[in-house]
Amino acid sequence: MSTPEPARAAGIWAPEHVWVTLGAVAMVFLAATQSLAVTTVMPLVSADLDGAALYAVAFAGTLATSVIGMVAVVALTAIAAEIYEAVTESDGVAGLDKPLLAAAISIRTPWLDTAATALTDVAGVIGMPIIAVLAIIILTIRRHSWTPALLITAAGIGSLLMTIAGKNLIGRARPDLTDAVPPYEHSPSFPSGHALNAVVIAGIIAYLLILRQQRLTTRIITITIAATFAVAIGATRVYLGHHWFTDVLAAYFLGAGWLALVITAHRLYLTARVRKSLQAEPSKSSLQETSSEPKPDA
Repeated sequence: MSTPEPARAAGIWAPEHVWVTLGAVAMVFLAATQSLAVTTVMPLVSADLDGAALYAVAFAGTLATSVIGMVAVVALTAIAAEIYEAVTESDGVAGLDKPLLAAAISIRTPWLDTAATALTDVAGVIGMPIIAVLAIIILTIRRHSWTPALLITAAGIGSLLMTIAGKNLIGRARPDLTDAVPPYEHSPSFPSGHALNAVVIAGIIAYLLILRQQRLTTRIITITIAATFAVAIGATRVYLGHHWFTDVLAAYFLGAGWLALVITAHRLYLTARVRKSLQAEPSKSSLQETSSEPKPDA
């Protein structure tokens, strides 16, 4: 009597998971499109407009941003939850965890281990706060505005709370220490705090830079650098054996969802300012016209 073969983990392109995979790709594209639209297309379209036309463009753009932002937040969070479900059930995308860790182990060399450790420390508990504080100081002083401080602080606090909550609630074990590169880490594995914080902090700094950049090429370079940094940090977490692949993948989606929410909130604030300034202009003009009228003779 033959023994049944153990069930094999379904891949991310298996029929029961293909829509989640396609949704993940679509949401990443959607989030990128949203960021590019609100920071590049809108300023170019509204550059030569004023008055009611400017407000109409700002309102329409922010309404679209709000809808897209909320859809992105909900969808990205749902995908992260789906990844967690795959982790708990050891199927779907979680089937890539062990193969990818094995592939990482197979390419390790002493110099690559050192380089990966140095890079991953940039997004660690010391490196990332230093980057955030420096960005706050530099951008706040150069722009004479508290907006960079508020946005980076809000993004960072949210990212930190999501990391702590996820680790405490889920409590997933990291890969075995025998498969990891020292120094070892012992906190829960899901989600990857390094990857989540890299997405959020690098993303919000890139957003703030893009707001003042005029050339499309410069903005694309800024987005590319931020995205490359986040991807590289996630790759080092898997390479060093400090996280499973799904820990990093969930962190990317959670971080992108929170980043979309923060950016959407800021766009709503900017539109409120535009509306307030446009409402103030007619009153100011009326006051000037009244003061310029000749006074009647006494």
